[in-house]
Amino acid sequence: MPKAAASLPLSGLFGVTKPSGPTSMHIVNQLKRLVSNSRLFVEADKPEKMAGKRKTRKDRVKIGQGGTLDPLADGVLVVGVGKGTKRLNDFLDCAKEYRTTCLLGCETDSYDSEGARVRTAPWRQVTREKVEDALAQFRGEIQQAPPIFSALKMDGMPLYDYARKGIPLPRPIEKRPVTVHALDLVEWKAGDHPYRWPAKAFSAEQKKALAQSLAGVSPDAPVEDDVAEGEPTPDEVPTAFVLSMRVSGGTYVRSIVHDLAHALGSAGHVVTLTRSRQKDYVLEPKEEGDRACVPWEVFETALKDEGERDADGWTAWEREVLDKLVVVEGGASNS
Repeated sequence: MPKAAASLPLSGLFGVTKPSGPTSMHIVNQLKRLVSNSRLFVEADKPEKMAGKRKTRKDRVKIGQGGTLDPLADGVLVVGVGKGTKRLNDFLDCAKEYRTTCLLGCETDSYDSEGARVRTAPWRQVTREKVEDALAQFRGEIQQAPPIFSALKMDGMPLYDYARKGIPLPRPIEKRPVTVHALDLVEWKAGDHPYRWPAKAFSAEQKKALAQSLAGVSPDAPVEDDVAEGEPTPDEVPTAFVLSMRVSGGTYVRSIVHDLAHALGSAGHVVTLTRSRQKDYVLEPKEEGDRACVPWEVFETALKDEGERDADGWTAWEREVLDKLVVVEGGASNS
């Protein structure tokens, strides 16, 4: 076991397969419960003080993640421990790969199924061929506007506060240059799927507030329903399709889906989102240099019961991390 032969405790990086549901911060906090009590990452207790107070084991270990995933999203989440946290910026502005499902006919405030319905629009006219043709305009170097319901700030206020309170934006949301290296339609589900529009919908007052916030900078942004087709009938399911993409850091997958639906004369939102690659961490290693991730179930089991230790004194979760850990010593790293 070469990594364990290094002097303990270790610092390093490893990937985790985040499940859909919890926030990235929740995942990190759960991991910290294990990491802060493992001799793999933390020295034995010493009477160490900081600001006049004794530091706990939990306080003495640094842990962070290299690129937040929304609660809805699952997939690769890169985690750094100790000196490994200093390397996490390497994973912010790197190529990433995603697989996402778009559900047509409805857009939400968050651009995904976690949000509330803002407007509905026709979808029956959208065909597979039309989607494939429309994708071309989203490949390559493009200018992308972040969603108005995002935490990005304008003049010190989050964009979502402008939208929720009906405060006019002082200027247009600045578009950002991003690169879409690859974008493909990989599955046409049509109406054969379990996804439905969110039950929660914007009230008339909420739509008015959103329109007011956009009035000075994007007066043509639609916020009212396009009722030409009406709601789906009880036995009808709006069209869905799956995209795969490889994009630069800073790309909003939700915005690509939102803007694509508009280009199709419809509306749409994300119902599934999986990050399959973040730099060299992947869900399914296929290329030389690819690094596998530790399944979240390994940590979930350990949080309930760490179980027996092996002949070298490691628990099952520690062994999994050791097998995949990139050890970081100072500014360098050793696999």
